[in-house]
Amino acid sequence: MFCRKFIDRALNRDMMPLQLESPLATLPRMTNARLRALQEEGLDTVQDLLHHYPRRHEDRRKFPAFPSGATTDLVCLRGTVIETKMTRFGRRCQFTLTLAEGPNTALAATVRCRWFNLRYLAKVLQAGQDLVIHGRPRPLKKGGLIFDHPEFEVLETGEPDSELIHLNRITPIHPSIGPWSPRMVRRLIFETLAQLPAASPGEQAIRTIHFPETWEALENARALLAKEELFEMQCILVRQQHRQVSGGAPVIRRRSALLARFLKQLPYELTGAQKRVLTRIFDDMGSGRPMNRLLHGDVGSGKTVVAATAMLGAVAAGHNAALMAPTQVLAHQHYGTFRNFFEPLGIPVTLRTSAHRETGENPGPRIIIGTHALLFAPESVGNPALVVIDEQHKFGVRQRARLSAQTPHPHVLVMSATPIPRTLALTLYGDLDLSLLDEAPPGRQPVRTLVRPHAKLAEAASFLRDQLDKGRQAYLVYPVIDEGKRADLKAATKEYQRWTALLAPHRCALIHGRLAAAEKETVMQSFRSGEARVLVSTTVIEVGVDVANANVLLVENAERFGLAQLHQLRGRVGRGTEQAWCILLSGEDAEDKLDRLKILEKAADGFAIAEADLAQRGPGDLLGTAQTGLPPVRLARLPQDLPLLEEAREAARAMLSEDPALESHPELRSRLGAWEKRLFAGIA
Repeated sequence: MFCRKFIDRALNRDMMPLQLESPLATLPRMTNARLRALQEEGLDTVQDLLHHYPRRHEDRRKFPAFPSGATTDLVCLRGTVIETKMTRFGRRCQFTLTLAEGPNTALAATVRCRWFNLRYLAKVLQAGQDLVIHGRPRPLKKGGLIFDHPEFEVLETGEPDSELIHLNRITPIHPSIGPWSPRMVRRLIFETLAQLPAASPGEQAIRTIHFPETWEALENARALLAKEELFEMQCILVRQQHRQVSGGAPVIRRRSALLARFLKQLPYELTGAQKRVLTRIFDDMGSGRPMNRLLHGDVGSGKTVVAATAMLGAVAAGHNAALMAPTQVLAHQHYGTFRNFFEPLGIPVTLRTSAHRETGENPGPRIIIGTHALLFAPESVGNPALVVIDEQHKFGVRQRARLSAQTPHPHVLVMSATPIPRTLALTLYGDLDLSLLDEAPPGRQPVRTLVRPHAKLAEAASFLRDQLDKGRQAYLVYPVIDEGKRADLKAATKEYQRWTALLAPHRCALIHGRLAAAEKETVMQSFRSGEARVLVSTTVIEVGVDVANANVLLVENAERFGLAQLHQLRGRVGRGTEQAWCILLSGEDAEDKLDRLKILEKAADGFAIAEADLAQRGPGDLLGTAQTGLPPVRLARLPQDLPLLEEAREAARAMLSEDPALESHPELRSRLGAWEKRLFAGIA
């Protein structure tokens, strides 16, 4: 399947055959600077390099004619640059070029390409160059088509093997690596493959994933390699699940007068979903084996009350219980909530963060609220019988492994309000049992969501002031903290100044990730108390912030956020009895992206939204395997590959049931051992 002609020519250049384990330093023309860039990306051997897969492929066997109108499809075009222009306005700039089709540029059809705030392009792109571009054209008001920020590649005439490697084929587009452009990476991988000896079926699939001869061959290779990577991930998760249940844990039963008093004092009845989940949790904690359960619920579904009930059960049985939050803002939020829950019952609640540690505490069972720093100071929580991890996607397998390494094992309940489709939940949380809260507490009105172009900002501001005059509060969310290279994005710090003047005398407050913990808590306290009426923020308020009087959320540059993240932000309002509103404003040049956002006008179910987000954007950051510590998922496409994922999980379970130590599979044992060594390094 691979080009035999080039292999023969490469071997005739006295290139010694490589092995997958060969260091990249042995490759021809490998300078120290280039090698260092590869190593910084985690690429040390030939095998590492070959797993640097293309992010997509372009069909460069025959280029289509230049389009005559706008299209929703991505297109790949080849042409000649006939004009370039750099326009500067203040700190911003715009670089444009005109691309002509065919050799007779005077008569050829043309399109324009435009990039904002990329000054270096004036040195890279010049008239007379042959160019391949990839993007989506849209019409100009004065006629013609324009590509905004298309991907491009300069075709260098006279380059050896250019037609063989870069053109007249299904061409891979690899991620760049430091000084290595996608074109340079393509050549490096091509020449490296030429030096490898005859391949096994798995190695042949790697050759094909880089340089396929047909689209069918590419998909077959991708499916094979995707199943392999999913299988290895599921093996790690199944092995971790076996470790977690291999020890004893405190027995915690539901029968307690204290629990009955707590549930009776609540101003509402638990939903049916909350009752079902609590039954499963106490069944787990009463079994004598460690519980490892994921409590997955949409925003406002009542996860906190479920966690509080389980933690009270541990205290009633004579043990400590701890809750870990990913941020100090959320830890303080939980601390206030749990004090309101438990102080009337005489149950002490303490706060443990890097900035706060209470002294003079009474001995005995208690509730401890803190950040993930609790993992590294177990003496501060006294071997709790139950650990609750809030916003699980901010933590990972490594953190759960650290907890399960304690003796005796604590029960672990992890919670996530971030809607994660079942496909991803199975991928990321395969070592956990799943429970779902699929009912909302009674009495809450659905949040009304409005998607509007940037031109409607003045109307949105008028509506916002009207709500503030009625005594309500609001969140204003921005994608970045400060103005930087992306001048097309609005920044929280600058907009805070504008809103402060616009909404006076209503007071505005500013919060973002660069503030110190004490500053964040001061700002949040002013908003909770109502002293500050408007909170201008980045996504630091995405989870856990609960102010019932806040009923307006306005997000600018909403197209920059994922649907699931916007739904999560929307959950900050609608927590009181007043009608709540979510206003999503597009950026000035992003009106064409409003259709994607309009899904949120119609859909209130976070899990349906997450599935739509996954289908539109791919797994991307939703997978977050780097965060969890698991091997990266590079080729699997979810949810399309759900059958492959389920096959991989069943295969992993079957293999480890028959051969727990993988004695009959030494190569797999070695690979898994390397990943687990990284994952659990430093964990006893």
